[in-house]
Amino acid sequence: MIRLLIVDDHALMREGLKQLFEGEEDITVSAEAGSGEEALTILQNETVDLVLLDITIPGIHGVELIARIRERPNSPSILVLSMHNEPQIAKRKLKAGALGYITKDSSPKDLLGAIRKVAAGGRYITADIAEKIAFEVSAAVPLVPHELLSGRELVILRMLASGKKVNEIAAELDISSKTVSTHKARLMQKMHIDNDVKLMQYTITHGMTI
Repeated sequence: MIRLLIVDDHALMREGLKQLFEGEEDITVSAEAGSGEEALTILQNETVDLVLLDITIPGIHGVELIARIRERPNSPSILVLSMHNEPQIAKRKLKAGALGYITKDSSPKDLLGAIRKVAAGGRYITADIAEKIAFEVSAAVPLVPHELLSGRELVILRMLASGKKVNEIAAELDISSKTVSTHKARLMQKMHIDNDVKLMQYTITHGMTI
């Protein structure tokens, strides 16, 4: 039995998904959450096999939420269910630790197939996004510097871009300020940026500020 945690801030969306899964003998909804914080609290107290995750939710979300879930011991698999079909968004979520990415305009059959595949440890990506990514690779599109970062480094970069200080990031991620500073130094080295001013200019140029 695949035990699901549905994370979506729209109650109607959650209800529709639960109705879809009611007819499936191997899938059950163990819990549901409307925000990232609520999802993390549920995962502290409940064991699930797969998190079906909408990335545009209140509070902790997107890459940061994926990284927080993946940090947990015996973390569940993550399948992103999103309205966005841009390949760059999908790649960032997969790089952060999600095993699958499917869009909300997919058919119920495709969603069920994706859930079963990801819950079994496989990977899944919506066909049209996979095609776009394949064309990007064939065209040898160069990576932008922040795409070289690990999931945790990207989370910290976005938090820095939002104006948060090292100690604030440490408190929010429940790690030491020294660890945050180490990640910051590494991400700046990977991006060939040598000071904070240039780092902020980069995040503004690439639309990473809030």
